[in-house]
Amino acid sequence: MTYSGRVTVGGPADVHELKDLMITKVAVGPMENNAYLLRCRATDEQLLIDAANDADALLGTIGDDGIASVVTTHRHGDHWQALAEVVAATGARTYAGRYDAEGIPVPTDVLVDDGDVVRVGQVELTARHLVGHTPGSIALVYDDPHGHPHVFTGDCLFPGGVGNTHKDPEAFASLLHDVETKIFDVLPDETWVYPGHGNDTTLGDERPHLAEWRARGW
Repeated sequence: MTYSGRVTVGGPADVHELKDLMITKVAVGPMENNAYLLRCRATDEQLLIDAANDADALLGTIGDDGIASVVTTHRHGDHWQALAEVVAATGARTYAGRYDAEGIPVPTDVLVDDGDVVRVGQVELTARHLVGHTPGSIALVYDDPHGHPHVFTGDCLFPGGVGNTHKDPEAFASLLHDVETKIFDVLPDETWVYPGHGNDTTLGDERPHLAEWRARGW
């Protein structure tokens, strides 16, 4: 089956099979959050991005192999509703952006700064600190040595625009700047984008609209 990135709450997961990494996408909870399970093919170690909701569904996706770590992309409550239960069941180490960790009611084992590397087995993910949706939102970039990059953007970038900045011009300017300079300016059009809600996209599909986003202010 070809990966589409389209998932629904209660529906099946969608699996993106790369040479070194398997990415399983599921949708959970009333806000239809995306959670992503990453599995290193060489070691079978697993990492979860956003234990957003429905711990039973997430633990079922994780399976008997467990997870070594769970990354919370940002402090908003819809992205960590199942975090305590998932950590209790798996013993996973917790990661979050340094400036959002205080807003997450589960202790963060590893505070993540811009440019830090988060590992799952032999696979390396580079954290990018994107300010505006929250003070400490992070995206994770996997620069696939066998193909194009993949970026997990939390709520900082979606099909059609950057994340919600609640009509705050300064927050919007900050988020758009960080998304442009740390994502669009350094990654190619083929880069696959995995957002915190909804369907996936690519940087190439979104890049032509950057000026439009700037002009509209959201």
